Amino acid sequence: MEKEVITLLSGRELDKMRRAGQLAAQLLDYLEPMVKPGVTTLELNDAAEEWTQKHGAKSAPLGYKGFPKSICTSVNQVVCHGIPNSKQVLKDGDIINIDVTPILDGYHGDTSKTFLVGQPSAKARKLVEVTQECCRRGIQAVRPEGRVGDIGAAIQEYAEAEGFSVVRDFVGHGINHIFHTAPMIPHYGRRDTGKRLRPGMVFTIEPMINEGTWEVKVLEDGWTAVTRDRKLSAQFEHTVAVTEDGVEILTLS
Repeated sequence: MEKEVITLLSGRELDKMRRAGQLAAQLLDYLEPMVKPGVTTLELNDAAEEWTQKHGAKSAPLGYKGFPKSICTSVNQVVCHGIPNSKQVLKDGDIINIDVTPILDGYHGDTSKTFLVGQPSAKARKLVEVTQECCRRGIQAVRPEGRVGDIGAAIQEYAEAEGFSVVRDFVGHGINHIFHTAPMIPHYGRRDTGKRLRPGMVFTIEPMINEGTWEVKVLEDGWTAVTRDRKLSAQFEHTVAVTEDGVEILTLS
């Protein structure tokens, strides 16, 4: 990931990001009714790939640095980058994060959401609710002349007050015609630190919040990250743009 060069997008580029973001949001909406006990993560993947192609777009994850599938499906203790497969059948009580990134007209729309499968435990529900609120608070902290640290601080303060922890190993990132670029957006940190936010900056805010320790471990497949204590993890993600007077969510449903 580049360190310093942060691209400020033009109005024309922002329009393309809006269209890609809307497509990503629609894809998650399309998949939502399929998320139920008995469905495999491969079925979700194949449905997403077919829908994406039908809408004139490409799946950014497919083949990205060797990733073998079109979406990421992260179930229960999987923090991120879960690989869809035919043996993984959703069960009542699971939680699953589905992360999609269609490329439309060269630009990336990146969003994810954690879904409840059937009737999860009260603890799982609370984790998912807190994670969604973390994402909302992180987005709320975005404003021109603010700083990257404001976003992480807003997320970390709330998550830890609710008894959960914030993953350190994976962060939000700049995005445009490039999938992952500067700036990095940690979901923890101190207010009034880090890079200054400028209108035209576009990046993801995608907190991963864990039930237990924040520490993660990547499995032998080189992709699947799980909580080190095997407790639950949840994530929500939006792509946002810094505007002249605040923030615009590009992946709102």
